[in-house]
Amino acid sequence: MIDDLRRNFAASDRLIPRVVLQPAARFAAVETAGGIVMLVAAVAALVWANSPFSDSYEQLFSTVIGFDIGDVVELDLTFHEWINNALMSLFFLVVGLEIKRQLVHGELRDRRAAALPALAALGGMIVPAGIYLLVNAGGAVDGFGIPVATDIAFAVGVVTLVGSRIPLGVRIFILTLAVVDDIGGILVIAVFYAEGVKFTWLAAAVGCVVAARVLSRIEVRSLVPYIVCGVVCWYALLEAGVEAAIVGVVFGLLTPAHPFHDPSRFVEGVRDHAAHFMADDENDIPTALSHYIKETYSPLDRIEHSLTRIVAFGIVPLFALANAGVRISTEGLDLAVFGGVSLGLVVGKLVGVVAFTWIAVRFGVGRLPAGTTWGHIVGVGATAGIGFTVALFVASLSFDDPDLLRSAKLAILAASATAGVLGYALLRWAAARSAAYSAER
Repeated sequence: MIDDLRRNFAASDRLIPRVVLQPAARFAAVETAGGIVMLVAAVAALVWANSPFSDSYEQLFSTVIGFDIGDVVELDLTFHEWINNALMSLFFLVVGLEIKRQLVHGELRDRRAAALPALAALGGMIVPAGIYLLVNAGGAVDGFGIPVATDIAFAVGVVTLVGSRIPLGVRIFILTLAVVDDIGGILVIAVFYAEGVKFTWLAAAVGCVVAARVLSRIEVRSLVPYIVCGVVCWYALLEAGVEAAIVGVVFGLLTPAHPFHDPSRFVEGVRDHAAHFMADDENDIPTALSHYIKETYSPLDRIEHSLTRIVAFGIVPLFALANAGVRISTEGLDLAVFGGVSLGLVVGKLVGVVAFTWIAVRFGVGRLPAGTTWGHIVGVGATAGIGFTVALFVASLSFDDPDLLRSAKLAILAASATAGVLGYALLRWAAARSAAYSAER
């Protein structure tokens, strides 16, 4: 009965379901399906890289694709670099949009509600990084950021596989934790993985962001000037020596999260709009009404709707195909890097999430969501160890040495698989135990 009421409430047209729960559910559904495609691409990359045709894999992604625009723009990047630096900007744009949604409409809007998953995410970053640095003391310390981030697609996918037995509060908790985790990962990339920064180009990038902000403030509604600002900003960051893909996050956070027209006045608005344009026979009334209807949805909703599937089913699987193709061999394997990444993701994430959640609850900073048990939190902590997408991205920034990079990638793949299986088992156990307890009562 209670579950039916919750489902009916989540499907209703009330403010919280419409603005928070339903968009989050749609986002999670696409991320889950996209995770399956990404997994298939990763397996295909592994098989390809370890097959007799492995040379073709290397040749494809090392192919240089470049072009010049006069004497101003010169770009010569490999196919692999175009994927990691350019296409992944759209991945980070979707991440930025989801962060903005959570800040404006979701859990991150309420500081007290956000405190618990935010502190859990903090623990899930500090402890894994600490374990990695401890294992690699005096060695390849640059890889400390690899086990920091959680992969939203796979983490949400694991929770979804457990089914409706997982309380809604747990689903929102892990989604919010993953979003905060991504914020931390992005900050780590921006702060610690920028080399030889050229401040003139960095100033140009900042100027593009300021220009986009001004356009937003004066309510310029066409996407074209924002796209121009974004592309120029991306190139400026690339030339500045800062990871260019994070431009997506910046522009995602700049995107308005409220519609230009109040959707609660939809009927009156359409009527007023039609009456206004009917006074002039030269106006294209259907086009005007189409623009009005479109603008009853926020720019954030419209852009996210347009990009989410492209990113989930196209860009991220292509990224997995380009980055997960590592040769499975112990030859040249760096055990410290492999161990640091593996322990950081599997052990560090679980310990960090659970410990910081307990501290937050113990000192009254936050409380567990309704229906959530400590068994659920342990399961969430284990699931957070799935670090696939952003972890591979950070690994490519951390190491130039092929053996160190291969060691890190193998650890990411092995640890993410282990964390996924462990998280699923623990969440199922927690759900069964919670159901048995409810039946006894």
